[in-house]
Amino acid sequence: MNKIIDLRSDTVTKPSPGMRQAMAEAEVGDDVFNDDPTVKRLEEMVAKLLGKEAAMYVPSGTMSNQVALYTATERGDEVLCEAGCHIFNYEVAAPAVISGLLLRPIDGHKGILSAAHIEKYIRPAGMHLPKTRMIALENTHNRAGGTIYPIETIAEIEQVGRAYKLWMHLDGARLWNAHVASGVPLAKYASYFDSVSVCLSKGMGAPIGSVLSGTKEYIERARRTRKMFGGGMRQVGILAAAGIYAIENNLKGLAADHKNARRLAERLATMPGLTIDLETVQTNIVLVDIDPKVMTVDVFIQNLAEKGVLCVAFGPARVRFTTHLDVSAADCEVAVAAVEELLAARQS
Repeated sequence: MNKIIDLRSDTVTKPSPGMRQAMAEAEVGDDVFNDDPTVKRLEEMVAKLLGKEAAMYVPSGTMSNQVALYTATERGDEVLCEAGCHIFNYEVAAPAVISGLLLRPIDGHKGILSAAHIEKYIRPAGMHLPKTRMIALENTHNRAGGTIYPIETIAEIEQVGRAYKLWMHLDGARLWNAHVASGVPLAKYASYFDSVSVCLSKGMGAPIGSVLSGTKEYIERARRTRKMFGGGMRQVGILAAAGIYAIENNLKGLAADHKNARRLAERLATMPGLTIDLETVQTNIVLVDIDPKVMTVDVFIQNLAEKGVLCVAFGPARVRFTTHLDVSAADCEVAVAAVEELLAARQS
């Protein structure tokens, strides 16, 4: 059977032999009692990388974001966010259901908001109005195609946030990608935020886990929230070890993912019936719009899968390809050839 080239997401990676060995040999303890040395090492490592006082390991990026929001807000507060962000679109209305929060989505440009735009949405004080409490940004921005927030823009947004005494939260699920692509240090990005979430199970290649960081006092409160949400874990060092391995071994490999995505995008953009905004291909995500006159998204995905290449629907006329450490440059060339063959067959 031919190899399946899975470009649906960077969450589909498999632990490497080295990562599996690190997991098997991990020293463990009870994390709820703060006794797991491997978890503590991971948390200290991420806190140091992000320039924060403390950090906390959680099962998923969604839990990390939701713990962050719950811990920093009160019921009835409002959170300002970009309309395409993960917190608003892909976390099952958790801010409303769990924390009683109102999300106020704001349309950005290729996923990026400006300080002036955000300031217009900050509500004045009033007994009839929800209290604007938080600004939540996403970097890189998934639905916009992996776009990177310019550091200057983040600094300007933080100035507005501080002027209104707002909490700054960063959904940095793919902050690693932003760091590698831009050269901006992780701690520099994180310095503008009160809480930062980073994911280990996307491009970094770990099988599970995210880490939330902030001040010691904030993370202590967040641990209580995590426990309430059912995220208290026991001998979880076997999983934390995968995160440590990923940081030590896989971070530098993201540059290859970005190069592969760019090459894939440039090749696909030349094909009739496909449209790609190459300006958004800044990291490892490629969004492709398909002319409905050529074929539907469902037909495209199904026929491409039959050729051994997987992608995912990302809108009524859009699919997403995501490169990662389990996809090589040669695999991307095979994917290009498969798409080319599919389009040619439809036009004949």
